[in-house]
Amino acid sequence: MAKGAIFKTFVSRFLILILNFGLVIYSTNTWGSEGKGVISIVIADLTIVSFMANIFVGSSMSYFASKYKTEEIIPFAYIWSIIIGVLLPFALSFHHGVEYSNYLIFLSVFSSLLAANVNLFIGQKNIKMFNMYTVLQQLVHIVFILGIVYIFKITSVDSYFIAQIFCFALLFVISTFQVLKKCNVKKISFSKQIGYRLFDYGWKTQLSSFLQFLNNRLSFYFLEYFKGIVSVGIFSIGIAFSEAIWTVSRSLSVVLYADIVNRQNTNAAIEKTKVSLRVSFLITLFFIVLMLLIPGKVYSMIFGKDFSNTKEIILFLSPGILAIAVSNIIGYYFAGINKLRILNTKSLIGLVFTIISSLFVIPRWGILGACIITSISYCLSSSLLFWKFYQDTEFHFRDFILSKSEINLLLNKAFRKK
Repeated sequence: MAKGAIFKTFVSRFLILILNFGLVIYSTNTWGSEGKGVISIVIADLTIVSFMANIFVGSSMSYFASKYKTEEIIPFAYIWSIIIGVLLPFALSFHHGVEYSNYLIFLSVFSSLLAANVNLFIGQKNIKMFNMYTVLQQLVHIVFILGIVYIFKITSVDSYFIAQIFCFALLFVISTFQVLKKCNVKKISFSKQIGYRLFDYGWKTQLSSFLQFLNNRLSFYFLEYFKGIVSVGIFSIGIAFSEAIWTVSRSLSVVLYADIVNRQNTNAAIEKTKVSLRVSFLITLFFIVLMLLIPGKVYSMIFGKDFSNTKEIILFLSPGILAIAVSNIIGYYFAGINKLRILNTKSLIGLVFTIISSLFVIPRWGILGACIITSISYCLSSSLLFWKFYQDTEFHFRDFILSKSEINLLLNKAFRKK
């Protein structure tokens, strides 16, 4: 791994975490639990679109960036982004109505186009640019929201989506100039063979990611149907904390994935995976304990009176949060060596459990039931991934404990300049 890449990626993710929670606090206090519920549903729909778009703009861009020229893969990503970004939101509008479908179309197109550029940076091992754009997506969004609310006086929840559209569009334009600098536009071409390889790798990785997303978000739709949009807003805060805690594992995973797809040494990849696994496990455990030590009244004071049971939600989600934080590392290892079947299988197991149990548990226990189902689903799917990884490698309990020498090595790499 590049010297300092883990540390810099973690810092960028930590900044995203701070900015995201600032936005969550602002939105809950400005638009309440109902407004937060609307935002959560639209963003969940956007994520569905993104998974389809990511067949060409996601992991396939990163994986093949070192194998083909930029001008041979980027056209597929851009065209696919526009097609999916228009058609899929239109289809989803039949489920949610047309109130926010126009916003969803623009969000889908520009977010997918931007994702193509950002994932290209990962494949080129340009982690600095990846980190910069992931931070800017949050920072610019917040700046635009404040401008729209306080300058243009649009105070409804629409301001959230309008600001996000302009944010994605601006960052796409800027990043495109940077991509095209290293791209010979005259040599842009469409190869059937390259297109097929992009699609074949992309749909396999995205199937797993989409199934895992449904494990993460299907409870939103069940809650909306059985308990109303307000319950979605309340439950979404617990999910927001889950994703905040996953900052560490996702930071490590991005750097690990970029390293694996550019190397052929399997043994070295396994060792780096185990080190990343140890770091993710211990830091995630620390943050879970820290959040559970915060009094429940503090959450109510920060997010509003509707969110008084946030600590209870985090408590019931915590086993699954820890399981996913560790399995994220292993999942990126399998994606990096192009072993994708196990990722699909583990996500499918979790999804089947989520669907069946949600039909019976959520109508009876509401938000608490959604927490229990989500946590068990995370643990089930992660267990299969652990089993497969340790079937191929040797298991030791020290895989979850950093040695003194590893701590020193990690600190040296983290703080050493390139």
